[in-house]
Amino acid sequence: MVHGYKGVKFQNWARTYGCSPEMYYQPTSTEEIREVLALARQQNKRVKVVGGGHSPSDIACTDGFMIHMGKMNRVLQVDTEKKQVTVEAGILLTELHPQLDKHGLALSNLGAVSDVTVGGVIGSGTHNTGIKHGILATQVVALTLLTADGTLLECSGSSHVELFQAARVHLGCLGIILTVTLQCVPQFHLQETSFPSTLKEVLDNLDSHLKKSEYFRFLWFPHSDNVSVIYQDHTNKAPSSSASWFWDYAIGFYLLEFLLWVSTFLPSLVHWINRFFFWLLFNQKREHSHLSHRIFTYECRFKQHVQDWAIPREKTKEALLELKAMLEAHPKVVAHFPVEVRFARADDILLSPCFQRDSCYMNIIMYRPYGKDVPRLDYWMAYETIMKKVGGRPHWAKAHNCSRKDFEKMYPSFLKFCAIREKLDPSGMFLNTYLEKVFY
Repeated sequence: MVHGYKGVKFQNWARTYGCSPEMYYQPTSTEEIREVLALARQQNKRVKVVGGGHSPSDIACTDGFMIHMGKMNRVLQVDTEKKQVTVEAGILLTELHPQLDKHGLALSNLGAVSDVTVGGVIGSGTHNTGIKHGILATQVVALTLLTADGTLLECSGSSHVELFQAARVHLGCLGIILTVTLQCVPQFHLQETSFPSTLKEVLDNLDSHLKKSEYFRFLWFPHSDNVSVIYQDHTNKAPSSSASWFWDYAIGFYLLEFLLWVSTFLPSLVHWINRFFFWLLFNQKREHSHLSHRIFTYECRFKQHVQDWAIPREKTKEALLELKAMLEAHPKVVAHFPVEVRFARADDILLSPCFQRDSCYMNIIMYRPYGKDVPRLDYWMAYETIMKKVGGRPHWAKAHNCSRKDFEKMYPSFLKFCAIREKLDPSGMFLNTYLEKVFY
């Protein structure tokens, strides 16, 4: 008999959203999950699965039953010939990396954070950068799904194909992902090279940058023309690091947090902070190299509010220049650094923000110094307006103000996904407030 807990309070990593589920479960097997679902059907309760809790939105929140998958975190099979690994969906990427290292394997692309579960990473459409690389869910070759009525479905490119097309970005609303098979590549090292540039230079030579580096991204510092260009590419160089506690923590975290807190009383200070920190930390070339997963992921130090939309790649210049012009026209609207710009290849996953088009992801951020919320509404609304105008689609894990009407316009296969969801979960067991806004 599965044991549940009352009185558990859930908060996401950024402490921007939280909930108090009626019951909190940590199952260790498929049978225990089946028991929870049977109880939910009997009592007419809703169920949400939570992983690492890193989503900066309320996508995982519920006042019904919450299932934490942390105890279903085993590597089930490693096929070195096919370079594929099958894992339980509750495994954190931080737990998976050393296991892959042992077998000389790696994932070809990773998001910035690894304290996240495999099931959550694919379900929310997590991405990194590299125009030849898709979002992380494109590395999935098979998965198993437990539906609301307790049926176990095995999905892949040759079995339950339509469901597989939907379930790779599942939003937690189709059922419970139990296992995932990932396509890996031979282990590799990356060299990261970052160097200063200007917004004009990068936007004028965007195609050239995309060709020069396999994993190219750039950071724009609002209220200036400053940009830090970041190239990540395969290397045979020995691991090296330019990290320093003084610059990375004392200056890049503690001093910055204090100044951002001061700027909540003097908002115009943000313009100076953005320029000063670019000059201080990003104004010279830096290089370091390591195993791929050590370069892809980095420590997220600040609690923050973020928005991240995928727009057609060819709209990158137009959208960024419009955002810059908006900030110049409204000097009282302040924007923390950076605006992070990344790229991803088109795919065929129904609710992938990159569905049928190469995309540019434009991530904006407002930090919460010492947990204090900074006014961001004007910046948020202006950004969303620009994103919608250029045909953007929001990152599913991050906060947005879109409704079903918006998604029907954004996603050619939205209604197809809805039909699959309604068939698998007719009573809406896996819905919550966030998903109701998406589907109703």
